[in-house]
Amino acid sequence: MRFGLVMHEVGQGLRRNISMVISVILVTFISLTFVGAAALLQLQITEMKGYWYDRAQVAVYLCTEVSNGGNCMLSAATEEQIDAVRAQLESDTLSPYIDRFEFENRDQAYENFQRQFQGNPVADLVEPEFLNETFWVNLKDPNQAAILVESLSTMAGVENVEDQRAYLDGIFDLLNAASITAVGIAALMLVAAVLLIATTIRLSAFSRRRELGIMRLVGASNGFIQTPFVLEGIVAALIGSALASATVVGLVHFFVQGYLAPSLAATTSLVGVPEALMVVPIIIGLGVLLAGISASFAIRRYLRI
Repeated sequence: MRFGLVMHEVGQGLRRNISMVISVILVTFISLTFVGAAALLQLQITEMKGYWYDRAQVAVYLCTEVSNGGNCMLSAATEEQIDAVRAQLESDTLSPYIDRFEFENRDQAYENFQRQFQGNPVADLVEPEFLNETFWVNLKDPNQAAILVESLSTMAGVENVEDQRAYLDGIFDLLNAASITAVGIAALMLVAAVLLIATTIRLSAFSRRRELGIMRLVGASNGFIQTPFVLEGIVAALIGSALASATVVGLVHFFVQGYLAPSLAATTSLVGVPEALMVVPIIIGLGVLLAGISASFAIRRYLRI
C-alpha cells in the first residue's frame, strides 16, 4: 500500500509537469547520445589502432638517379648495396625483430603507382626510374621500428627509412580530437539536464506544496516525502537514457555495420552491435545516477526552505 501511494504520487507529478518532463527526456536523450558516441569512438580508435598498427610497415627507400638526400648522390642504389641491405635485414641483429619483408623493384613500384593513380594525369608524367626500389618490412612488434630506422638509415644506397605509423598518428589524433569534442558537448548537455531536472523537481514540489504541508503535519518522514520526487527525475532520465541507448545501438547496426562495414571491411575493423551493447549500461547508469543526485539535492533544499 505504501509503495502504491508512492507510485501514485510519482505518476501525478509526471502528469502535472508533462512539458518539463518531456524537456528533461529530450535533453537527457541528446546528452547521453553524445556520451555513447564518444565511448564508441574511443572503442573504434582502439580497434583501428590494433588493426592498422599491426599491419603498418617500415619502408626502406633506396636511392634513385634523381635522389639527392640521405646517402644518395644522384645515383641509383647498386646491386651490391641492395644485397647489403638485404643481408642486414636477415642478420642476427635485426631478424629477431622482423616478421617478414619483401623487395619491390622499379617495375613493380611503377605498376603499383599506375594502378593507384589510374586516370590521374600525374600517372603519365612518372617514369620507372623516378620511383624508389623499396624493402617493405613487417615487424613482430611495430613499436620497435626505431631499431630498423637506426640500423639502416646510414647504409649506402638508402635514401630514407620511414615508419608508416607516423602517417596513422595524424589520423588518430584527429579522431581523438573528435572524441574529446563529443565528450565536451556531452558534458555541457549533461549539466543542462541536471539543472533542468532540479528545476522540474522544485516546480513539482511547489505545485504540491499543500499536500506536502499536510504530509508533514501527519508525521510523514522526509524520506517518504522525498522519494516520489526523486523517482520522477529518475523515470524521466531513464526514458531519455533508453532512447539514447536505442539510438546508439541503431546507429551502429544500420549505419556502421549496414552501410560502412561492407565497403570498409577489407581496410579496417569497425565496432559492432556487441560493442554498442557494452556502452548501454554506461548510458543508463549515468543517466539514472545524475538524475537521482540532482533530484535528491533539489527536493532536500526545497524542503529546508
